[in-house]
Amino acid sequence: MVPEGASAAAAMLVAGHIAFRETAVTGSARGPLCLMGVCFDCLAEIDGIANRQACMVTATPGMRIDRQHGARSARP
Repeated sequence: MVPEGASAAAAMLVAGHIAFRETAVTGSARGPLCLMGVCFDCLAEIDGIANRQACMVTATPGMRIDRQHGARSARP
């Protein structure tokens, strides 16, 4: 359980997940570094939406957070 107002990144860390995404080139695991929206190493799929910075999203009950695999993609 995470405190009210905690980020999705904090919720993942509390749950024991340290790797949030895999890099596109080497597939190496990456986890949050700055926790303030600068590094983009906390990118995750949150509630079905990819490329979300987990450190910038407030965790809510029932939220689904999945690891992001590969390169970020842009919608047309």
